[in-house]
Amino acid sequence: MADQNLLTVNVVTPDGSVFEKQTPMVVFKTTIGELGVLPNHIPFLASLAIDEIRVKKTGTEDQFDEIAVSGGFVEFSANLATVVANSAECKEDIDSERAAKARKRAEERLEKAKQTHDADQMKRAEISLRRAINRLNVAKH
Repeated sequence: MADQNLLTVNVVTPDGSVFEKQTPMVVFKTTIGELGVLPNHIPFLASLAIDEIRVKKTGTEDQFDEIAVSGGFVEFSANLATVVANSAECKEDIDSERAAKARKRAEERLEKAKQTHDADQMKRAEISLRRAINRLNVAKH
């Protein structure tokens, strides 16, 4: 039987499982705010923002595993938090150089879209920029 003082966090993408670990606490950034979850929390389903998921390391006071996610959703039930995202990367797997190049490309696309007043391209560039900045922020922590 699973330890009732821990919950399991499972992060999956179309490419497969990215992260799975038991933890005493996890923090999600949803589209309506930040949500901290402890074991035996009531079941919920929430949309995730482009941000990080912080998974508290067992036996530590203030150390967390960090996973950059590009939105998606989280479902929590029976001490299992399942995150489904289009893309997710653990902090140690993020290539900062690649993320910096992605940020530069997104900034250039955003500037071009502003000049041409192309609202669709502007929205796509803004999302790409948020994803790149999120990856850089998680990598720097």
